[in-house]
Amino acid sequence: LAALEPQLQRGLPIIGLEPAALLMLRDEYRQLQLGPLAELARKRALLLEEFLAHEQQAGRLALRFAPQARRLLVHGHCHQKASGAMKSLRRLLKLIPDLDFQFIEASCCGMAGTFGLEAEHVALSHQMAAQALLPALALEPEAELLCNGMACRHQIQVLTGRQPRHLVSLLLAALEPDAVPI
Repeated sequence: LAALEPQLQRGLPIIGLEPAALLMLRDEYRQLQLGPLAELARKRALLLEEFLAHEQQAGRLALRFAPQARRLLVHGHCHQKASGAMKSLRRLLKLIPDLDFQFIEASCCGMAGTFGLEAEHVALSHQMAAQALLPALALEPEAELLCNGMACRHQIQVLTGRQPRHLVSLLLAALEPDAVPI
C-alpha cells in the first residue's frame, strides 16, 4: 500500500493482468480492514479488461479489431468468476468481429495458486480439472484457449499440452494494424 499511495493520491487506477493478484486488493484487503488507503486501493483496482471495457463504453477509447474468424474457449479464473469480473471480458471479446467464443462452464482448474504444484496435492488438483475443465477442452481440440490466470494456464498446458493465451496477447494480435486507440 505504501508503494501505491502516491498514485492513489493522484487518483490513478491500479490496473492488473493477473486476476488473483489484482482482485486481492478488492477482497482480501477489505476483509483485513487495513484502513482508508486499502479502501482507496480497493475502489481503484481494476483488471485490464474491466478498465478497457469501461473506457470503451465511456467513449474515451476506440479499439478497432480486425476480424478473427476462429473458435475461442475461455476459462475464467476463480477470482474473476467470484467477483463478477467475467462480464467485462465478455464485453471486450464481443468487440472482435467474427470471433466465435464460449465461456467454459467449469469451477476451479485445480491449481488454486501453488496448491496444485505441491506433491501432496497434485492428484487432487488433477481430479478437480478433470471434473469439467478437461472434458470441455477435449470436446474442442482445435479451439484456441484464453485464460488470464497464470496458474490456470499452467494447469491446462501440463494436462493437455495446449498453450492458452492471456487476453493481452489476444487483443494485441487482433488490433487493426493502423489502429491507434484514442
